[in-house]
This record gives sequence, C-alpha cells and structure tokens, in this order.
Amino acid sequence: MDYDVAVIGAGAAGIAAARKLAAAGRSVVILEASDRVGGRAWTIELSGMPLDMGCGWLHSAERNPLVALGRDTGFTIESGPTAWQSQWRDLGFAPQQQAAAAAAWMALEARLRANPPQSDRASDALEPGGEWNAYCQSLSGYLNGAPLERLSVADFLAYDSAATDSNWRVHEGYGSLIGAAVPDVALRLSTPVRRVALTGKGVRLSTDRGAVTAGAAIVTVSTAVLAGGKIAFDADVDDHLHAAGQLPLGLADKLFMELAGNHGLERETHLLGDPRSDETGSYYIRPLGRPVVEGFFGGKGAVVLESKGLLEAFAFALDQLSSLLGNDIRRHLRPLAASSWCRTDWVGGSYSHALPGHAGARATLARPVGERLFFAGEATHQSDFSTAHGAWESGLRAAGQAIQSAA
Repeated sequence: MDYDVAVIGAGAAGIAAARKLAAAGRSVVILEASDRVGGRAWTIELSGMPLDMGCGWLHSAERNPLVALGRDTGFTIESGPTAWQSQWRDLGFAPQQQAAAAAAWMALEARLRANPPQSDRASDALEPGGEWNAYCQSLSGYLNGAPLERLSVADFLAYDSAATDSNWRVHEGYGSLIGAAVPDVALRLSTPVRRVALTGKGVRLSTDRGAVTAGAAIVTVSTAVLAGGKIAFDADVDDHLHAAGQLPLGLADKLFMELAGNHGLERETHLLGDPRSDETGSYYIRPLGRPVVEGFFGGKGAVVLESKGLLEAFAFALDQLSSLLGNDIRRHLRPLAASSWCRTDWVGGSYSHALPGHAGARATLARPVGERLFFAGEATHQSDFSTAHGAWESGLRAAGQAIQSAA
C-alpha cells in the first residue's frame, strides 16, 4: 500500500480528517482536484484586503471548533453582533415593514415546528397570499441556498434547532484559516480522482496522475460531484450516490464592490435591496471597516445572477444600491470580485439542503462502506450541514471511524 489512508478533497472536511489521522500516526495523502486547498472556504486578496468568496462567518461561534483553532494559530477572531438583520437608516424598508416582515418569518418558523406539513415541503407552510412571502423566500435563499419549495422541513429544523445567533469572523479570512490548517502530509493538487475501487486489501484510486493505493479512503467531495458521476464507485456505494442526489447543493454567491471618495456610508451597516423580492441582494457595508460593499445573493437570486453573467450581476447590484442611496453612489463604487459557485469545477454549488422527504439521506451518506471507505463533508453532518465547522467535524468523525476500523 502507498498510504494507510487516502483523503479525497482538501476542503475543511478533508483537512480535518488528515490532521486527525496524522496525529494518530497514520500515513496520509490528500488528493485534491483543484489547484488550491480550502474547497468552499476560499480567501483571495485584492487591494490589500482579504475577501472571503465562500464561507465567511464562524456560525454558532460559542461551540465552533474553528474559533479555538484560529486563535491557537494566530488568527484574529472578530466577535460581537453583526448588522445583517438591520436596515441602515431604514432606507426603503420602514420600521413597521421590518417588524411585519420579521413577524411573518417567525410565524412561518412557528408553523413549521408546531404543525409541519405532511409533504415535508417548507413552502406548504407559507401563508396563502402572504404579503411577506417573497421576503421569507429571500431568507431561505440566504440560509439554505434554495427556495422553500425545495426544502425539507425536518432538515431545516435540525439545523435551526442546533444553531445559535453568534456569528463571528476571521480578520485574515476564513479560507486562509482553513488553508493554514493543512497538516504535514502528502498533498497532491490538480489531481482529480476518477475511480474508487475496493480491492482485496484496501482501496485503489485512479487519478489523472496515476493510481494510488491505500488501506482506506475518506471521500469528502461535494454532493454535486458525487451525484454528477464525476467519480466512479463500486455498486456498494449506490445508496450513497442516490443519497447525494437527495442532498443537492443550493446556490449562494457574493460580489464585492470597492468604495472610494466621500461616500458617506458608515462601517458595519447593512441594506436589503428590495424586501419584497425573492431575488434581492443583501448588502453588507464596510465589513470590518474595509472600503467595500459585500453583496450576498442566495437561492433564486443567485441562480438569476449566474445565468445573466458577471457584468449584469454588478449592474443589478448597483441599481439596487442606487435606488436606496441615490444615483450619486455609483461614482463611489467599482466592481472588485464575484463568486460563481455553480460554475466552479469540482464543487458545483454552495451548500447542501435536503429535498422534501429526504432529511434521512444525510445519515445514509455518512455511513461507511465496509471498513475501508468513509464519507465526510458538510452534507454528512446531521445538524451543522452547510457550514465549514460542520464539514470540519464530519472529517474528524470519518477519521475516527477509519482509525477504529484499522485497529
């Protein structure tokens, strides 16, 4: 055997698994299809600023293991409240409207808990003709990357019941934190795995750069990669591949605009572009005091923007901001960067949600195959799916399973 364990994917789950395996004395190789580590945790630096193109918030920060990891490795963790739920100067969203919209979302959540629809489809709990249904759909887009029609109630409630309201940030970038956590093991970038086959004594992985053999393998790739057939498996994995299809990746994208001149915008503030549109952008103004506006689009809004293309995406954001701030704001903003997760090779979306009736697919996807093939990734977590720390914890779980099986 070339290695004790091969880890497929160098995102948060794969890195966490490799760290635990290496600490237990196992020989490990990480095989990553792209040319970088981090997966959906990706920090770039532009104009001297670290910008998180993927995950950017340390959700449920009081119990998030990456908070301690960041502090222990010299990263600056920014705690405290965020501005996401506020509307700067009540522009375009009067206080009474904000209260009514928030009440509509809270009422929807209450119905989902007290009397969940038999269909397990979250949209079936919307108030027929409700004034703020589009607002609720936009929130689902941000939280789940998908509209309520495609969302399992049981799955959503599993996350909502476990999550807290503490959302912190990494000053140097979440992606930078994940990337800095790679252990001293063999790492092969730009090495897509094409086939995983169980052998008499272990696992054989066929890659674009030759075959790798190992005693066991941990698969941490996205559900879009699994369900899309980008990696071939033995028939023993068919249930897992089917489960991945029931846990599709939703879509959430960011676009950043740089601020210049005397724009008059205050740091750490927020604007919702159009509270009555399910395609609206959500704009975080001067996060951490930086001269940028971070636009966030989820669900239908992100799908529409990716279909239109980058230039129209920035134009849409500028239109929404100028409608609230006045046309003069246009001369203070310039496009800086944007994500396109649906079009990102070897990812294919943002974070997973369970389709109605399929919340149990997460447990299926997390189940080992024999004692040699293990699965990790945010989609395998029972309650912290769609987060980097959920992916991290799943990697630790899968590594523990592999260690125990080899004992």
